[in-house]
Amino acid sequence: MEEIAARAPRHTWGMAKVVGASMEPTLLAGDRLLVSYGRTPVPGRVVVARLADGAVVVKRAVERRTTASGRSGWWLLSDNPGAPGVLDSRHRGPVADADVLGVVVGRLWPRPRILDDRLEEGSR
Repeated sequence: MEEIAARAPRHTWGMAKVVGASMEPTLLAGDRLLVSYGRTPVPGRVVVARLADGAVVVKRAVERRTTASGRSGWWLLSDNPGAPGVLDSRHRGPVADADVLGVVVGRLWPRPRILDDRLEEGSR
C-alpha cells in the first residue's frame, strides 16, 4: 500500500479568481475557479502560472517551449489577446515548468462548469 501511495500524484486543491478580460469568452472577470495545484498541464488546458515579475495569471497552455535559461517551460496565451493590459508569453516568453502552478479543472461560480482540454471557440 505504501508503494502505491508513493507513486500517486501529489495534487492540492484550491481556488483562483479571474481578474480582467484576457480569458474571455472562456472565463470572465470575477469567475471563481477550482484549481488542481501541482498537476502537470497538457496543451489546451487553462492554467494558473506565475510570471517572471511575480504576477499570478490565468492563461491557456498552448505548447511546450524552452525558456531563455534553457529550462523546460510552457507557451501561455490569453484567449482574448485584444483585451486591455494583456500579459502572456507573447510579451514575457515561455514560463518555466516550476512556475506553472496548477491546472484549472472547472469554474465554481457564477456559472459552474467543468473545463476540459478542448480549445474554446475564439481561443488562441
